[in-house]
Amino acid sequence: MTAAAADYLWFEERFPDLAEAYCITLVHDLSPADLLDRLGGRQDPALTGVTAIVDAAFDVTDRYDFHWHLAAMTQIGSWTLMIEPNGWLGVTEEQALPASSGTTWVSHFTNINGLDSFLWAEDATNLLAFEPTFPDDRYGSTPDDVLDVMHSIGFHFGTEAPETDISVPAAFALAEELTGVRLTPELLEATTYICGIVRNPVAAL
Repeated sequence: MTAAAADYLWFEERFPDLAEAYCITLVHDLSPADLLDRLGGRQDPALTGVTAIVDAAFDVTDRYDFHWHLAAMTQIGSWTLMIEPNGWLGVTEEQALPASSGTTWVSHFTNINGLDSFLWAEDATNLLAFEPTFPDDRYGSTPDDVLDVMHSIGFHFGTEAPETDISVPAAFALAEELTGVRLTPELLEATTYICGIVRNPVAAL
C-alpha cells in the first residue's frame, strides 16, 4: 500500500518546534558514526527525544554563531535517520551528493520562511530533486520515476493554490515510499540519538 500524506499529519501537530525548520535524511547501509564522519562532523553528547535535540540545536547555533548546527542520528534497520533542527545540509547537493557515494540518500527540508526541498540521491547522483510545495518542477537523472507515486501520496500539482498545504506530510510519505522506513511520533520521541555538530553549508563556502 502506498504511503499517504494523511499518514504524517501528526508531525506538525506533535512536534511544532521541529516542524518550523527541519531537515530529515535517511541513508542506507551507513552507520551514524560513518555518516557523521562523511559530513566532517564532530561528536556531541547523546540526547533522547525531539524536545531535547531541538533545545540543543538552538544552543549549538548560539555557541557557534550559525557556523555549525546539530545533527541527531539513529539506526533504523539498515537505514540511518538524521534529524537537523534548523539545518539543511541533507538537501544541499554540494555536501549531500558526495556523502551519498555507495549508498541511497533521501532527504527533505522546510523552514519558517516557506523554503522547502526534497532530494533523492544514489551513489553521488541526483535522481530527483524538487520543492514539495511545487512538485511540478522536478529535476535530476530520473525526475519522473516516482511521479505516479507522488500523485497517489497527495502532492498538490497545478497552478492553483491548495485549500490545505500538505507538502510536509507528503514529503514524509514519499521518503517512506523510497526507503521503506515509516517514522512514528513514538519512535521520534523515545529514541536516544547519537548527536554531532556539522558545519553549515553556507559557512563551508
